[in-house]
Amino acid sequence: MFGNKGVVLMERPNVSWDNVAGLDSVKQTLREAVILPLKYPNLFTGRTRRPWAGILLYGPPGTGKSDLIKALANEAADTSFFYVSSRKISSKWSDGENLLQTLFTAAREHKNSMIFIDEVDALCGNCSEYESSRRIKTEFLVQMGGENRNVQVLGATSTPWMIDASIRKRFEKRICVPLPEAEVRSEIFKIQLGKAVHSLTEENFTELGKITNGFSGFDISVVVKEAMLKPVRKVQTATKFRKVEEACNKDPLESDTVNDLLIPCSSEAQGAIEMSWEDLPKNKLLETNVSMGDMLESIANYKPTVTDDDLRKVEEFKRDFVTL
Repeated sequence: MFGNKGVVLMERPNVSWDNVAGLDSVKQTLREAVILPLKYPNLFTGRTRRPWAGILLYGPPGTGKSDLIKALANEAADTSFFYVSSRKISSKWSDGENLLQTLFTAAREHKNSMIFIDEVDALCGNCSEYESSRRIKTEFLVQMGGENRNVQVLGATSTPWMIDASIRKRFEKRICVPLPEAEVRSEIFKIQLGKAVHSLTEENFTELGKITNGFSGFDISVVVKEAMLKPVRKVQTATKFRKVEEACNKDPLESDTVNDLLIPCSSEAQGAIEMSWEDLPKNKLLETNVSMGDMLESIANYKPTVTDDDLRKVEEFKRDFVTL
């Protein structure tokens, strides 16, 4: 970390390809553009074959662009990774020009470096008329046009049409990260649930993928988070609890069970005990399964963040500025 606190970070992200469901063609393209030149530098020498100096990931919001680049950085173990907060660099409280100079100077001092600028449109937008913003864009152009043989700059944006035309040219390779298809959405539900206790079957996950057309990975993460809170809310509103027999911990190697764990129940349930959640003894509440009903209710009350207008603009950018 250098410059203003939190503007540039050099910590290697703890993200792997497994954290990003689907997008196999995007992953392959990124590995070809970044990992291949690192592994076989002799194939990328001279003027005819050189690694891409600038790579832009664009697409609807919430599709995993940032996680893709962080996973890429994790695989490129011999590369120094610089994560840049573009909004903080362009803030009126930051000396954006000097920060960019320091950033690129530091990157050039390493054998191989990767600079990741998230929300690059905030740094290099085409709408700002502030003098400070123009100076930052000019400095970025100067640095991108310098001698950067060992530096690759990767940007991510949900609004590629907002990037200044002169900056757009510096990102020679432009890769679209689309909304997930049904099969991938099913996988994202599994990833987001993680180790949470649930009663969903493979058929349930397949159905969830089918009924969430137009949802981004971010949308699904919010849906799952909301669904996981529903069993907690049942505890808060319950007035009756009953004892159940359950394993005393989640370690499958442990076979001991206890019969005094408590779960919410109806007043008609056998063994129902009148109490509120505030009366529950510590560590005696059994974690309740997240059900398919919880998921469906969460989906019914959620509106996807990606609009038809967002998708139209992305397609227009792809048509106008991306060579297939």
